[in-house]
Amino acid sequence: MKFLFAPDSFKGSLSSHEVIDCLTTAAGAVFPGAEIVGIPIADGGEGTVDSFLTACPGEKVYVGVRSPEGKSVTAYYGSLNDGTAVIEMAQASGLGLANADKNPLYTTSYGTGELIAHALKRHKKIIIGIGGSATNDGGIGAMSALGVKFYDEQGALISPGRGIDLRCITRVDVSGLDPNIKNAEITVMCDVDNPLTGEHGATYTFGPQKGADAERLALLEHGMQHYADLVKRSLGVDMEHIPGAGAAGGLGGALKVFLGAELRRGIDVMLELVHFKELLRGADLVVTGEGNFDAQSLHDKAPIGIARLCKEAGVPCVVIAGGVGDGVEKAYDLGVSAVMSIVPRCMGLDEAMRDSRELFLQAADRMFRLIKIGMGIRSGDLL
Repeated sequence: MKFLFAPDSFKGSLSSHEVIDCLTTAAGAVFPGAEIVGIPIADGGEGTVDSFLTACPGEKVYVGVRSPEGKSVTAYYGSLNDGTAVIEMAQASGLGLANADKNPLYTTSYGTGELIAHALKRHKKIIIGIGGSATNDGGIGAMSALGVKFYDEQGALISPGRGIDLRCITRVDVSGLDPNIKNAEITVMCDVDNPLTGEHGATYTFGPQKGADAERLALLEHGMQHYADLVKRSLGVDMEHIPGAGAAGGLGGALKVFLGAELRRGIDVMLELVHFKELLRGADLVVTGEGNFDAQSLHDKAPIGIARLCKEAGVPCVVIAGGVGDGVEKAYDLGVSAVMSIVPRCMGLDEAMRDSRELFLQAADRMFRLIKIGMGIRSGDLL
């Protein structure tokens, strides 16, 4: 019997590696001798670089960059042996690096641009995961680090480029853009298709989780609209309605417009690079999961991307999640065979997060025991 474990992380509680360890322990107790293959999965957010480096030979490259608030921090990207660089925006511009009093008016993606600039010196193929950002600057911070210049009406250079600065831009100069970009193939792991502006755009969809209240949202949206209009007039590109332009506070759109990057579903990029279809061969069961599995997960988040390939291969796929929300029944049409929560009773989030490992081990044990019962029913031998 072959089990393939391919979970995303449970943010704030369990890493992908820890989830795989729990599944391996539980499976070994119920199915001793089973073949177990574990591959940590990420779709562009926190843990993306580590997931790639687990699946592919390579090394971490450490770089000093600016944090979202402009402080000096050390971030890293993955340099794979095949010549690919894997960059994780969360390393340089993520919510985990923001101050406790989060305010996207004053955060910048400049550090992510510094990572890209460093990688461009050594690599011609670059993958950028843009999940988990603390920014809503339209990507002007990252583009500034790559040589694009943004000026205000007095002709002063805007740098490093924050959310509050979007409304002040009157001129864009791309003549100083890093020349290494011309020969680079850049792919963006983007798990949302939100436009840049509007009700479903970068600001109103993702701004609140980054610390924007109603007043801040209005300021940011005004600036984002002004920015989109300026880019259209100056460069002749309508970035406003590009699917995925609103990802990472507008960085998705900037990477597409200024760098010519290709925006792709993050999980598809991950699964292709780790040759997931090959790993599926001979598998009897796939187990995946994430911290919270709900209706939003159905929009091609990691578990659904995995479930689709399992459906094609005819392999059952179980999702184990920290929490299970409304609307997940539709997942059964997308390749998910069953969904389980690790929470066995009513409990607070703090308790669930604190005891997540033990809760997961117990849930995995229940799952594998039920699978064994099912095998007995099929064979007619329940003893």
